[in-house]
Amino acid sequence: MMLKAQKVEYAKKLKAEIKKYKVVGVLPLASLPDRLLQKVKNQLKPDTKVVIARKSLVMKAMEGDERLDKLKPFIEKNVALVLTNKNAFEIHTLISSNRLKLSAKPNQISPEDINIESGETTIAPGQAVTDLKAAGIDVKIEKGKVVIGKSKVLVAKDAKISLAVAKALKMLDIKPFEIGASLQVIVDNGLFITKDVLNITPELVTTQIAQGFAVANTLTTNIGYVTPYNIDKLVKQGYISAMGLGLATKSYEPGVVEKLLASAVSQAIGIAVEVPAEAEAPAVEPAPENAA
Repeated sequence: MMLKAQKVEYAKKLKAEIKKYKVVGVLPLASLPDRLLQKVKNQLKPDTKVVIARKSLVMKAMEGDERLDKLKPFIEKNVALVLTNKNAFEIHTLISSNRLKLSAKPNQISPEDINIESGETTIAPGQAVTDLKAAGIDVKIEKGKVVIGKSKVLVAKDAKISLAVAKALKMLDIKPFEIGASLQVIVDNGLFITKDVLNITPELVTTQIAQGFAVANTLTTNIGYVTPYNIDKLVKQGYISAMGLGLATKSYEPGVVEKLLASAVSQAIGIAVEVPAEAEAPAVEPAPENAA
């Protein structure tokens, strides 16, 4: 346990250390496994520091630094400070990329459908067969190997995981849960950035811009508002509408006349084909000149 003088000295050194960095982030440690935290720390070395200290010491080190005032409400019992001069979003993305798969525990709620696929397993025959059957899995032994007979959804999404199912999933090395490290807030040269903003990635922005453009382009086209992006389509639509009106009203305008003539010729040919040529009328002999 640190003595009072040691605490004062530690807080003083931490305060001086924080001032060296333009970016200060808060990393919650609650339920974060040590192996995952260590992985994050190793990944951030050597130009980014992860400082773990008691809340009282961290708060003391922050005193007098106005840029960190907004961080104080987020300093809880189990947090770490991330100190860096790198881009805040780059650091958040790097930290968030660290994920860890976890086995299921009894009474946990399944985050998604947990599927069991048919086929051979690496499980040795014995008590395991009984345990798997107790979890509702169709198993049998073939050529000395434990084989799952049928694929099935063992646990539906949002359903509670029983003790038997949790045990079976562990035997099958199925880890349905995932945990990751993630910064809660960051101060970058006095700019306060929350987790929601930090989660905005270039890919997300690109997708949202594309979706917004599609909606706007459809709207402007539907109302006939001309933009550089819809003018070609509007001109084509206008031409088609004008041509249709011209043909309907038999307007003798350039472009319409040709189509009207082509239509008339087509109709004439159709009539000629449908109506057979009449037989020649019998010749009428002239009356004799001296007929009485």
